[in-house]
Amino acid sequence: MELTYKQRFIKFMVENGVLTFGEFTLKSGRKAPYFINTGNYKTGAQLARLGEYYAECIVDNKIEGETLVGPAYKGIPLAVTTAVALFNNHGKDLNYCFDRKEVKDHGEGGMFVGKQLTDGEKVILIEDVMTSGKALREMLPKLESAANVQVTGMVISVDRQEKALNSDLSAVQEAYKEFGIKVYSIVTMQDIIDAIERGIIEGKQYLEKMKEYRKVYGA
Repeated sequence: MELTYKQRFIKFMVENGVLTFGEFTLKSGRKAPYFINTGNYKTGAQLARLGEYYAECIVDNKIEGETLVGPAYKGIPLAVTTAVALFNNHGKDLNYCFDRKEVKDHGEGGMFVGKQLTDGEKVILIEDVMTSGKALREMLPKLESAANVQVTGMVISVDRQEKALNSDLSAVQEAYKEFGIKVYSIVTMQDIIDAIERGIIEGKQYLEKMKEYRKVYGA
């Protein structure tokens, strides 16, 4: 059976120690049977493949865009590798840019490095994960200060499909409700559960705990 890109990505996360199972206390205080640590991506080979999965997600969901925007700092390498993968694998040559933490007041100046944004430009935001939506809230005013762009979507690696601490909505759902921005993920937590059930990855001993966690905290 040929695996889908989503299934291949889940295997990729497990093989690189990004997705692990056990008992973990999250920053929120919740005790989860899984943990996602994107900080474990650290080699050129990993980054190249990661860009390919982001590119697949963009093409699969038919997200229109002219420029990929990578919020500093984690989004910077992601936007760059995704732009390369879109060109190499799909023949799509998109611009990319990323924000500075402080506005540069000398040289070329400005808030963004790379493509200088213009009114009406369609941009796609590239991030690793979305926990609270903080990165999106910080990025939108920066984009608005640069130009009247159209954010056609945001792409993340995993949608935890988990309620926020003070809401019955997930961070992904809140982003759409608050800003009208659709967040696309390469995979969801349900995709990971399905991959375990199908034997694509190990972890059947954690299935019941994962399903129970979804019942309690799932959005």
